[in-house]
Amino acid sequence: MAKPPAKPKSDFALLQLLPNMLTIAAIIAGLTAIRYGVQGNYLFAVQLILVAGVLDGMDGRVARILGADSKMGAELDSLADFLNFGVAPALIVYFWALQELRGIGWIAALVFAVCCVVRLARFNVAGKSEETEDSSGEYFVGVPAPAGALLAMLPMYLSFAFDDAQLLPSVIIAGYVVVIGLLMISHIPTWSFKTTRVSRANVKYFLVAFAFVAAAVWIYAWITLAVFCFAYVAMVLRAWFTSKKSLRI
Repeated sequence: MAKPPAKPKSDFALLQLLPNMLTIAAIIAGLTAIRYGVQGNYLFAVQLILVAGVLDGMDGRVARILGADSKMGAELDSLADFLNFGVAPALIVYFWALQELRGIGWIAALVFAVCCVVRLARFNVAGKSEETEDSSGEYFVGVPAPAGALLAMLPMYLSFAFDDAQLLPSVIIAGYVVVIGLLMISHIPTWSFKTTRVSRANVKYFLVAFAFVAAAVWIYAWITLAVFCFAYVAMVLRAWFTSKKSLRI
C-alpha cells in the first residue's frame, strides 16, 4: 500500500525570520568592518563592529519574544559571534597597530581569535548539555565574546579620542590583546547583565542614568566607551580577587 504523500512544511511568517535577518545583518557588518580595516578606515571599522554587537544583543531577545527560537538560528548566531567578536576585532587591531611587529603581532591576533572560538565552543557545549555557566544565571565563566571584542579595541578608542594618536607601543597592545583573549577562556566569574533587575522604586533613577549615559555616548563616544571598558575591567579584577579569596577560605 502506497504511503500518503508527506505534508509540505508550513511556511514561515516574515516576522519569524526577523531574528535570523538581524544575525545576517550582524555578519554583514562584521565582514564589512574587516574590509574597511584592510583599507585603513579604522574608525568606521570599529563603528561597524559596535553595530554588530548591538544586533547580536537584539536577535536572541527578538527570537524569544516572537517564539522563533531554532537550532539553525542558534548555530548561525554562534558563527556570527566568532566572526564579529573573534576574527574582525583581531584583524582590525592587527592592521591598526600590530603589523609592524610582523610575526609577534600576528601571533597575538591568532591567540585572541582562537581564545574566542574556544570560549564560544565551551558556551555551546554547556548549553547543549543543559548546564548553565552559573546556577543562578547571574555570572558567566570567563569574559563573554562581545565584551572581549570591546575590550580588545580599547586602545583604538583612546586613539580616536585623542586625535588618532597611538598612545601605547605596539608590543604593549599585542600583550594586551593576548591577555583579553586568555580572560575569555578563564574561569573568572563575570557579571551577566541579562539577569539584572531594577526595583520599581529605582526605575526613575535608572532612566535618568540611562539618559545621561546615552548623551555621553552620543557626544563623547570614544571616551565613554573607554570608561565602560575600564569599569568592566575593574569588575573582572574584583571578581577574580573575590574568587581567589573564597578558594583560600
